[in-house]
Amino acid sequence: MSFDRLDSLEAQPTTMRRDEDPQYRDDPDFDHLAEQLSDQLFTLTSNISRLSNQIALLGTKRDTERVRERVHNLLEETRTGFRDVGEGIKQIQTWEDVNPSQKWTQQKLSSEFKATLDEFQTIQRRALEKQRASAVAARTAFEESEQPTTDNDVLLQDQQLEEQHRMANQSEVDFQESLIIERENEIRNIEQSVGELNELFRDVAHIVTEQGGQLDIISENVQNVTQDTRGANVELRSASRYQKNARNRACCLFVILAVILAIIVLAIVLG
Repeated sequence: MSFDRLDSLEAQPTTMRRDEDPQYRDDPDFDHLAEQLSDQLFTLTSNISRLSNQIALLGTKRDTERVRERVHNLLEETRTGFRDVGEGIKQIQTWEDVNPSQKWTQQKLSSEFKATLDEFQTIQRRALEKQRASAVAARTAFEESEQPTTDNDVLLQDQQLEEQHRMANQSEVDFQESLIIERENEIRNIEQSVGELNELFRDVAHIVTEQGGQLDIISENVQNVTQDTRGANVELRSASRYQKNARNRACCLFVILAVILAIIVLAIVLG
């Protein structure tokens, strides 16, 4: 191998390492998915904040059907969002051939997903408690309004019968009962959602735990490749220095031989 060739190889290891080391490989699909999940998590965080404000109004003087509608819509929207993000987190956690930077992204997204989901589950439980209290109060009031009077109140009943029928007509009764049924349905929806998202949480946690070992092995392999490349670089530099020293020694020896030869030739000529 020529000295020029050796010098050129000496300058190449860094470039080769960047091209061959997985740490430096670009993966647009991974980056796009990670950015999309990050944006979705930000949206879910905003929904949770708005939802918390609306749930705080339930059971107060500001509790209206409009407030309950907003709570219902935000709950549904956020549940759907978590299901979508959960599937994305599963996909990105099982991504093949990740480098250390991508591994850090996986861990960051997983941590954010778990924290945000835990916050939403807390919010859902608050909504569940409020809805239960409201449904119980409405059911109690409805049943009390439907209770028949006792014998001692027969006279009072006769006197107020006409007014009661006027104020509590059948359409009003039906309306109140439909509201109670609607709130009880919302309670069942929240209970079901809590269970489903808990299962999603466990699935993601299992994948993260399972992939953790594999990612550690990949990271270790990447580090080994890096160390091996650096070791080869050191050996190459050592070989280069050795050959340079050998070349210098050869040049010195050549000069010495030339001087000796010149002396011999000069001696012959003068003799």
